[in-house]
Amino acid sequence: MDRRFFLHGSAALIGSSALGLTGCARKAATVSNAGVIAPQLPFYDALGPIPPIRAHVDRIFRITVCLRPFRAAGPRMDVERAGERVIVHNYGHGGSGWSLSWGSADVAVRKALEAANGGSEIAVVGCGALGLTAAITAQRTGLRVTIYAKERPPYVRSARATGSWTPDSRIALTSAAGPEFAAQWEAMARTSFAMYQSYLGMPGSPIEWTDRYSLSDVTHEESTAKMRQMDTHGFAHYNGRIADLTPRPQEIPEGMHPFPTKYVWRSTSLSFNVADYSRQLMNDFLIAGGKIETREFRSPQEVASLPQPVIINCTGYGARQLWSDESIVPVRGQIAWLIPQEGVHYGLYYKDVNVLARRDGIVVQSNTGGEDSGWDDSNEQPNRAEAEADVEVLQELYSRMEKMKSGRAS
Repeated sequence: MDRRFFLHGSAALIGSSALGLTGCARKAATVSNAGVIAPQLPFYDALGPIPPIRAHVDRIFRITVCLRPFRAAGPRMDVERAGERVIVHNYGHGGSGWSLSWGSADVAVRKALEAANGGSEIAVVGCGALGLTAAITAQRTGLRVTIYAKERPPYVRSARATGSWTPDSRIALTSAAGPEFAAQWEAMARTSFAMYQSYLGMPGSPIEWTDRYSLSDVTHEESTAKMRQMDTHGFAHYNGRIADLTPRPQEIPEGMHPFPTKYVWRSTSLSFNVADYSRQLMNDFLIAGGKIETREFRSPQEVASLPQPVIINCTGYGARQLWSDESIVPVRGQIAWLIPQEGVHYGLYYKDVNVLARRDGIVVQSNTGGEDSGWDDSNEQPNRAEAEADVEVLQELYSRMEKMKSGRAS
């Protein structure tokens, strides 16, 4: 199955006891013409209970907007000299900043070590997903690190991310990425994925696995064709290179799920509870002796005035202005945050609305327009009407599910 069918990480633990499922037949799995497991679920694959999300607009406790820094050629990770300073760039990851952060850090720190030529101290500019992971990675090589940033979590843009493992979301355009980029992307994705496993099971659940469900009344082929038709820019698709890292999607047969749609697909992937995860990264950095100084930079010359001889530049969307980098295109994404619920740790994708129930809030986000959604839109002002409309779509889904449950009971 094409990854774009699950682009925004709909996740769910869907249930029989809460929503009246029938029993599961124990028939052998078959393979669909899309090459995806299409089982008659054995008992060990049965869907567990799911409490419905309380989808009311007055439970929206905040609305956030994030500008994802997209570059057609992929992230900027080159090295340049500014006077006596060496600057290693590490920005422009589109919708894949959290997902690729550790792999990008590995690339940037290797270049920084080479430039340091035996030196023991470097600077990192930026305190978001890319900055924190680069700083910690540098510390683990024995370097002393100072982070310089205008803002730190929870005020950085990456703190407003959806929180899904999406390593090739808006990462590049097929027509613009160099021939070597796909292999570099794969290496970064695998490095990041391996590091995330070390955060599983920690207090606060900064990283966890969740099931993901996509709901549709049309076939997978029709859904995929629609997504590709909406992609007018030609975004690069690399996720097939790491298909071995996560389970393949499963088609859930009719009558074995509580949803009112004709087709249901389940996958399993990583979720980032960004509030707790960011705090964990900050603590790890400070405990290891790191320093953070609040500083705003208005030009590359001001960055080059830092005392450290090597600087890793992790300024994200801010690099567009700071470095006058017009190759960065803003991709706007808005999230309506619903109050988290005990026992609700799932998500779903329904009628172009993505839902991901995290520990730090239930993310509700419109995906109208697919990956073209929000393209070249630098407006960071929340749109309350849009947020409420997304929540009402979720409310409509649960209402349909309740009617279906009542019909079965009668």
